[in-house]
Amino acid sequence: MLHDFTSQFWANTVDGLTVGSIYALVALGYTMVYGVLRLINFAHSEIFMIGTFGGLTLIQVVGFDNGPYTGIALVGVLLACLVASMVASGGAALLLELIAYRPLRRKGASRLAALISAIGASLFLQELFATTVIPHFFGHGGGRDPIHVPDLMKKETLFSIGSGDVRNDKLLIFVAAIVMMIVLDRFVNASKLGRGIRATAQDPETAVLLGVNIDRVVVVTFVVGGLMAGAAGFFFALLYQQTMFNIGFILGIKAFTAAVLGGIGNLRGALVGGFTLGLIENYGGSIFGSEWKDVIAFTLLVVILLFRPTGILGESLQQARA
Repeated sequence: MLHDFTSQFWANTVDGLTVGSIYALVALGYTMVYGVLRLINFAHSEIFMIGTFGGLTLIQVVGFDNGPYTGIALVGVLLACLVASMVASGGAALLLELIAYRPLRRKGASRLAALISAIGASLFLQELFATTVIPHFFGHGGGRDPIHVPDLMKKETLFSIGSGDVRNDKLLIFVAAIVMMIVLDRFVNASKLGRGIRATAQDPETAVLLGVNIDRVVVVTFVVGGLMAGAAGFFFALLYQQTMFNIGFILGIKAFTAAVLGGIGNLRGALVGGFTLGLIENYGGSIFGSEWKDVIAFTLLVVILLFRPTGILGESLQQARA
């Protein structure tokens, strides 16, 4: 087992950073909503799932299933599918906030009620896709079966680091996650809406007195988190070329683990936590076997909650500085 770890170290590093990029993008949604509302949005995993279907819908409607593409055509197809996935997830996140959470907030419901609503919304969206959306719109009579996503790009090895082959799709996912994280970080720290988000996270009552529109801040928080989850959904479908109605369940828990690992409520912590979890998961899978990857991730969550619940960075969104 140790020999497998050392011989596959660089391959596991490349794969860990790739899947960690996806975890990080999904974790951003968890950490932003928690930072503003102190709510763990467990339905966020289904927002990710909807993102995978957003890109697939565009592929089927426009006819992008004739790939793989190259050159300018590839860039255009990838951007179009990425935007479709982000719009689908962002729209779903907006509806989720308006239907499942806003009525509870206006009635002054407890956080437990919001948490139960999140779990209910998660199960509802899974069953909605399994019983209605997938059979009727994607031509799959068995809505619970995996759905193949057409290959949009020819996956080629660009260069190697030791035993790790860096493919073009993996490099794209890693770089895109870094760029999106930088853009989001600047948005939260430098824009007027970003200052409103930080003010609401720090003290909602005072923020209202200072003229901050709380409803708008919450909507922006959900939509931005949804956009990031949609991007993650597209990258997941691009990497693994499949999706299904409950594709977000396990990945969502892992993304939540990444958010806790980096520091729940910390945007940069979500990125650090995602990469760290991806690496630990792949290194552990090399030592103990790939079937242990999920066990390793969930064990790490328990350990973090027990010994360092504030995470690696431990700085919340409300403490960020412009």
